[in-house]
Amino acid sequence: MSTEFKRMQRLPPYVFNVVGELKQQARRRGEDIIDFGMGNPDGATPAHIVAKADEALHKAKNHRYSVSRGLYKLRLAATAWYQRKWNVDLDADTEMICTMGAKEGLGHLVLCVIGPGDSVLCPSPTYPIHQYSAIIAGGDLRHVPLIQGEDFFQSLVDSMRDAWPKPKLLIISFPSNPTTEVVTLEFFEKVVEFAREHELLVIHDNAYAELTFDGYEAPSFLQVPGAREVGVEIYTLSKTYNMPGWRIGFVAGNKEMIAALSRLKSYYDYGMFAPIQVAGIEALNGPQDCVADICEIYRQRRDDLVRGLGRIGWDVAPPKATMFVWAQIPEEFRALGSLEFTKLLLKEAKVAVSPGIGFGPYGDDFVRFSLIENDHRTRQAIRGIKNVLGGAGA
Repeated sequence: MSTEFKRMQRLPPYVFNVVGELKQQARRRGEDIIDFGMGNPDGATPAHIVAKADEALHKAKNHRYSVSRGLYKLRLAATAWYQRKWNVDLDADTEMICTMGAKEGLGHLVLCVIGPGDSVLCPSPTYPIHQYSAIIAGGDLRHVPLIQGEDFFQSLVDSMRDAWPKPKLLIISFPSNPTTEVVTLEFFEKVVEFAREHELLVIHDNAYAELTFDGYEAPSFLQVPGAREVGVEIYTLSKTYNMPGWRIGFVAGNKEMIAALSRLKSYYDYGMFAPIQVAGIEALNGPQDCVADICEIYRQRRDDLVRGLGRIGWDVAPPKATMFVWAQIPEEFRALGSLEFTKLLLKEAKVAVSPGIGFGPYGDDFVRFSLIENDHRTRQAIRGIKNVLGGAGA
C-alpha cells in the first residue's frame, strides 16, 4: 500500500505547529504563557446574535440540510451590507455566495479557478492559506514582496514582468494580515487596470475591513468600476462580530467565479447549519454598535502594547487596521530569525507570538502579536519581554 500522498508532499511543514507544540509543553509544565499567537478573538459574540441563533436552534425545520450557496436571506443581508458600507450593488443570486468562513471560501475558490501548472501571484508575507491554496490546487506560487516602506504595486509589476508562464491569478488582502499594511481606493483602481491588461483573475480577502483606527477607512475592491469583471472579494464575520467559531463568510463579485465555487461546493457540502446562518443574518442586519465597541477594544489593546514595547526600547509603529501588531525583531536578535526569536520569547519571557517566517520568506525579520490579551496580561508580557531584551544589553 502506497502512503506517498503527492499533494501533501508539496506542502511544507506548518511553522506554527512548532510554536504551538512548545506552548502546549510549557503549559503542561504549569507555566503561565501569555498568548499573542493565534488571531483568535477572545470576546463573546454579541448577545443579540446569540439569542437569534438560540431561537432558530429550537425550530425543527432548521435541523435539516441547508443549501451550499447559503440561505437566500443571508445572501440578501450580505448584499445589503455591501450597499450600506460601500454603496456597492450586488445580485444576491449571481454575485454572492456564503462560505464556512473566509478560509474555506478562498481555498475552494482557488481550487476552482486554477489547475496544475497555473501560476499565482501572492504577497509575501501574507496569511498562509493565501499562498498554500495555490499549492494545494497544483499551481505554481510566485511571491510578491510586501515590505514596509516599499511600493507593493511596483513589486507586483516587476513580478509580472519576470514571471513565466504568465500568472493566471492574483491573491491580495488589505488591510493585511500579518503586516497590517493598508491601501487606498486608488490602489484597487490600479489593480483592476493591471488585471485587465494582463488577463488576471483577482481574489481580494477583506477580512479586516471593519477593524480600522485613527480615522482610516478600508475601501472595497468592488468599489472600483470593472472590478467585478476581473475578480471577487471575500469577507468574514469572524473578527467584526467576535464570531470566529461560527465560521460565516461570503464571496462577492465576478459571476463566473461565483458560479464555479457554487458548483464545487454543491459536491462538497450542504452549507452551514441553518441556525448559524440565521445568526449571520442578525449580525449583518441587526444593531451595529457592537462593531464599534469591538474595534475600540482592539484600539486600546494596540495602544497598550505599542506603548509598552516602546518603553522597553522596542519601537513599533501603531497599525491603522487589523487586530495585529507586526513588529520588526530588535536588531541585536535579528540574526536568530523569527522562529528562534519566537522560541526565545516563549522560553524566557513566557510570551507566545507568531514567527514571521510562517507567513512567507519575506517575513523572517518580524513577529506578529495578536491583540487577544487584556491590559493586565499585556503589562505582564512587557515585563517578561523587557527581561529578554535587557539580557542582551537593550
